Amino acid sequence: MVRDVLIVGAGPAGLAAAIYAGRSQLDTLVIDQMMPGGQLLITEEIENYPGFYEGITGFELSEKFRQHAEKFGARIENGKPVESVDLDGDIFVVKAGGEEFRGKTLIWAAGSTPRKLNVPGEAEFVGRGVSYCAVCDGAFFKDKTVAVVGGGDSALEEALYLTKFAKKVYLIHRRDKFRAVKIIQDRVKRNEKIEPVLNKVVVSINGKDFVESVTLKDTVTGEESVLPVDGVFIFIGNEPNVVPVAHLVDTTEQGFIITDEEMKTKTPGLFAAGDVRHKPLKQVVTAASDGAVAAMSATKYLEEKEG
Repeated sequence: MVRDVLIVGAGPAGLAAAIYAGRSQLDTLVIDQMMPGGQLLITEEIENYPGFYEGITGFELSEKFRQHAEKFGARIENGKPVESVDLDGDIFVVKAGGEEFRGKTLIWAAGSTPRKLNVPGEAEFVGRGVSYCAVCDGAFFKDKTVAVVGGGDSALEEALYLTKFAKKVYLIHRRDKFRAVKIIQDRVKRNEKIEPVLNKVVVSINGKDFVESVTLKDTVTGEESVLPVDGVFIFIGNEPNVVPVAHLVDTTEQGFIITDEEMKTKTPGLFAAGDVRHKPLKQVVTAASDGAVAAMSATKYLEEKEG
């Protein structure tokens, strides 16, 4: 079966694309290695998505997206990690989860994955004190001391979330001030459980069976010190998931896909949307916008191609 639209990624961008493609009466299939929602599933609360001024959990919003997409006929395949993407003439062939899916157009909305520190001990202690998701693992650190690494919105928001469980949260950042928006920084300053540790980088994560400490290096003096902690939560950005389509798109030096304002890539019929795309702001609302534009561009492409 050749679908009108294949969408890889069931986060806000992919599901918004599915809503618009389905509503345009296109045969639409969404493929994802996880459950629908993407990074929404590991977000405790969203308070800046239009219409939800009282806030909404990431899980609740992802469910609304999924239900909306399915209402318009989009089919969603879970548990299908993409292995490769190729062209058979002008048909896109996506191999995922041991199956082959074919589409006249492809919207790549695969998002991104957490960037690693790449320091000794990080890989060894994943699941034993090292985490990239406070919502997933925060409850395991009740009345314990943890460190959060990062200085952006995500790092500070996750540090605030962890104060629900941990008795102490160190917020480690390589510079002398945080990059997060002021409203989040103000909340951090007011929280007595959070202690900023500025001008420091993690050079190793230490322990025996579980994390026991981190070794820090001062970015100004070069001096090293050891900070006892029971867990380390890392939020230093994300890497775009582009490998399967890298040969079909142009990317920035950081690996983000370059598109025009219609979400077109250099390959006709291939569109990119969401956090995988090069753009100035990566938020749920901009991902959903990208998905809508990509779906309408795919619709236009099919109309012009099929006369």
